[in-house]
Amino acid sequence: VSMNQMFEAVYSQSLAALLSDSVMYVVGWLLTKHLPNPVPLFFVFFCQILLAAVWFKLANKWYYSAFPPKKSVVIYDMRNGLERLVDEYGLAKKFDIRLTEGVEECLKNICILDGMDAVFLSGIHSHDRNIILKYCVEKGIEVYVIPRIGDTIMSSAKQMHMFHLPILRTGRYSPSSVYLVAKRLVDITVALAALVILSPVWLITAIAIKAEDGSDIFYRQCRLTKDGKKFDVLKFRSMKMDAEGDGVARLSSGENDERLTKVGRVIRKVRLDELPQLLCILKGDMSIVGPRPERPEIARQYEEEMPEFRLRLQAKAGLTGYAQVYGKYNTTPYDKLQMDLMYIAHPGMVEDFRIMLATVKILFLPESTEGIAEGQVTATDESVSTARKRI
Repeated sequence: VSMNQMFEAVYSQSLAALLSDSVMYVVGWLLTKHLPNPVPLFFVFFCQILLAAVWFKLANKWYYSAFPPKKSVVIYDMRNGLERLVDEYGLAKKFDIRLTEGVEECLKNICILDGMDAVFLSGIHSHDRNIILKYCVEKGIEVYVIPRIGDTIMSSAKQMHMFHLPILRTGRYSPSSVYLVAKRLVDITVALAALVILSPVWLITAIAIKAEDGSDIFYRQCRLTKDGKKFDVLKFRSMKMDAEGDGVARLSSGENDERLTKVGRVIRKVRLDELPQLLCILKGDMSIVGPRPERPEIARQYEEEMPEFRLRLQAKAGLTGYAQVYGKYNTTPYDKLQMDLMYIAHPGMVEDFRIMLATVKILFLPESTEGIAEGQVTATDESVSTARKRI
């Protein structure tokens, strides 16, 4: 509870209540052979939301009184990385930040960590980080590390003993055959079910797009999937026909993007423009869960600054993914890459189902569809250059 904002907590509880209440309504209909009066159910749903809000408010207050925020220090290598960590990600709201210090100053006077409950390490090179880690372990101080690409890759390493030595073995993404078969079966089942259930939504969306300007309903675009294979992703058209008439690839800047049509603004908010990608999943070009497919020209720009960006092509592209659930549309490419590699490092159906459920939760959250800065050609620019220094 302590780590959830009030809105997100109540929102999650409301979705769970809506699902359970809907199941109860359908069961009642099947048992009684007639549609029950939905008014009492709406009243119960309203009471559930109200009680959830009160409960989370009281629980949050109790938690912080019983477990006050930990006294913390943030050690950084780059000042702008520190500002993002503390301000943008709201670290100061969840921890009692007593001090922010550069790594060089910290190493000169490492005793400043004494008496702290937690230490955050952001963008620290491995040699300096190991010194601080050893000191914190000896002093019983918790350490939170903002990982580098190498750290994320090593997180999947298998512990071994060879030649009387402890060894960590890691390598290319190689999930088991059982997982791949199960994942494909789930992809086909979910895609077919969604196509049938959401067919009325498809029809309404298609009519609305056609009625607005009389132009094409669908939009095809070349994207990259596993091992760099190119395929045409299919979407409901949400932009004007000449959105990229100058031939320059641009990411959307959100609701303020002048290229969006009126219908496009609506379907973007609830991700309806992504529905046709279910056909790409049935075809086998995409999966339900995986790194989002990137455009080749934008991927090349990312790789110029971050050669490691191509590592995300180890897995098949997905309709939703770790970075989409736990990040935002305007999360930096470096951080999205980290999230995608975290998913690739630990493949499993449990994680896939967790991401699917979390996707439902974020569908109506506005921050999940926020765009990048207006006029930015891609998300490389300053954010990637900054991130490159952290690798």
